[in-house]
Amino acid sequence: MKKYIPSVYQQILLYSFLGVWLWAAINPKHPGDWLLENYLVFIFTPIILLTGKYFRFSNSSYTLITIFMILHVVGSHYTYAEVPFGYTLQAWFGSNRNMYDRLVHFLFGFLLAYPVREVFVRLATVKGIWAYYLPLDLTLSLSALFEIIEWLVASIAEPSAGIAFLGSQGDIWDSQKDMLLAGGGAVLTMIIIALINMKYNPGFWKEMKESFHIPEGDMPHGEVTFRSWRNKK
Repeated sequence: MKKYIPSVYQQILLYSFLGVWLWAAINPKHPGDWLLENYLVFIFTPIILLTGKYFRFSNSSYTLITIFMILHVVGSHYTYAEVPFGYTLQAWFGSNRNMYDRLVHFLFGFLLAYPVREVFVRLATVKGIWAYYLPLDLTLSLSALFEIIEWLVASIAEPSAGIAFLGSQGDIWDSQKDMLLAGGGAVLTMIIIALINMKYNPGFWKEMKESFHIPEGDMPHGEVTFRSWRNKK
């Protein structure tokens, strides 16, 4: 297998993230929350780096992923409920809470839906409407999964760190609003991508039409597939 060597641009992205991460790791406002937030960084950063030899994202996807990761570690430094820019957003929107976590949840969908779509299009070779719906569906699922992880971690962590990690700021509907924002961000990204394809891809409408076409000879799965397997024995 050919050795994977990150491009200069990809190395710049990596070192930029590492620089921000080192800053965020120095005297975080709540060390316990910083550690909880960074478990995801410790898990997913190596995965992205190690899988690069098998599946190399586009520079666009790597850029979007890096921006999101930087926003996340900034939140880990202050805790999401106390990021200074969040108070600026709070004033702009006339909210009664720090809005940084709302921004990051929206950007989770807006920034990561495109890399997710790239995986679906290149690995699963999905086309047409499914190349827009499935990335949205998975992004929403990942958002819900994170909310579940957030709840589980907060319930077993040291109380003050758990509350900071949860970041609900007294809003009983915090999880639902966060998922709504992530979904809204993903929808906006899919709309933008669809409009770009509509304008520049001459086969856009043909591909959309064919994505609803059932191939000739297609058969139901479930018990039909099981029966065919059993008959082959």
